[in-house]
Amino acid sequence: MLHRPTAAVIRLSALVFTAAPVLADGPFYGDPPDATHPWAVHDMNRPQPPVVTPGTFSSNDQPGRPPSDAIIMFDGTPAMLDKWEADKTPAEPTKWIVKDGAMQCVPGSGYIRTKESFGDCQLHVEWAAPAKVAGKSQGRGNSGVFLMGQTEIQVLDNYDNPTYADGAAGSVYGVNPPHANALRPPGEWQVFDIIFRRPVYQDDKMVDSGRYTVLLNGVVIQDSTPLEGGGGHRRRSMDRPLLDKGPLKLQDHGNPVRYRNIWMRPLPPRAVNGGDMGVMSPESATVKKMEIAKTLRADAAKLQGLPQLRRSMESLCYEQDPATLSLVQAGITAWISAVQKTPAGEMEAKKGEILQMRDAVRYLMNFKFLPAEFTALPEIEKIIQLNGWKK
Repeated sequence: MLHRPTAAVIRLSALVFTAAPVLADGPFYGDPPDATHPWAVHDMNRPQPPVVTPGTFSSNDQPGRPPSDAIIMFDGTPAMLDKWEADKTPAEPTKWIVKDGAMQCVPGSGYIRTKESFGDCQLHVEWAAPAKVAGKSQGRGNSGVFLMGQTEIQVLDNYDNPTYADGAAGSVYGVNPPHANALRPPGEWQVFDIIFRRPVYQDDKMVDSGRYTVLLNGVVIQDSTPLEGGGGHRRRSMDRPLLDKGPLKLQDHGNPVRYRNIWMRPLPPRAVNGGDMGVMSPESATVKKMEIAKTLRADAAKLQGLPQLRRSMESLCYEQDPATLSLVQAGITAWISAVQKTPAGEMEAKKGEILQMRDAVRYLMNFKFLPAEFTALPEIEKIIQLNGWKK
């Protein structure tokens, strides 16, 4: 049945209903939100990703430029050492040095760590083992990149230098060997690009193991590798919680390894950790859908006429608010009444508007956002039939 228009809706229907274009990326297009997805497919209400200006690639002679949103941890200038400190308690200045645009380990001075702490991130690190080859296996160009100070991606000159596989360059040390040995010769700059996700625990239960994806010189060498506790020397590490954030550490293993062009980008939280990307828990998805619906209702209150009605209709896809449902049914009924009174000579100009409303009502009926007894759709189809627009 159609709903009798209220006084408020009668005033709304008296306004001019201007036609809106039929857009493939508008509302009532893709599948609606569901129990674990708060957004519709192709949802234009979903926040747009931030714009990031890409950086440039490095060469052996010149480090590349970081992306515009990167947090710079070392850019080749001595002043950047102020962002680092010796990995000691109490903290003290590092004895590592900056030479020729690179931060160089002084053997015996100890690990170095950032003063700032990080969690999930994209990390870019360039490193170079000494050009003069000395030592073998783990004794040659050895260092390490420790995410959050607790889990290591191995730095090692194992170019034509066999060692145990889970200790090769790019290994999650003691956990997983790299998929390939993509090293350049000693003395040349090697490039790590690391995607790091820490483990997530809820009520002392692990719900996400954490993982590494690592590229060495553009070659994927770790592909969503579970942390398994983060690795270690000789002893098998076990899954364990980590802090939310921790410093980046670089290892002093007795070799004068050099580093340059170190930067990172924080990653958005995963759904399991409070984010709204991917599959969410039903509870989290419901909260998010209610939040979206509230925003759409607030938007609708600022509009008039057909835009107001359509925005209110759209909000029903996220939350079945009884007051909005009643307003929408009465608004559609008032709109149909207004269209039926349109002079025949003016109907063609309203074709786009009418077809768009038909599609919107059909969508809401199909996904049961409007009650089955609401008879607006046949009325709109009748208008379309009478005007010869039905294909």
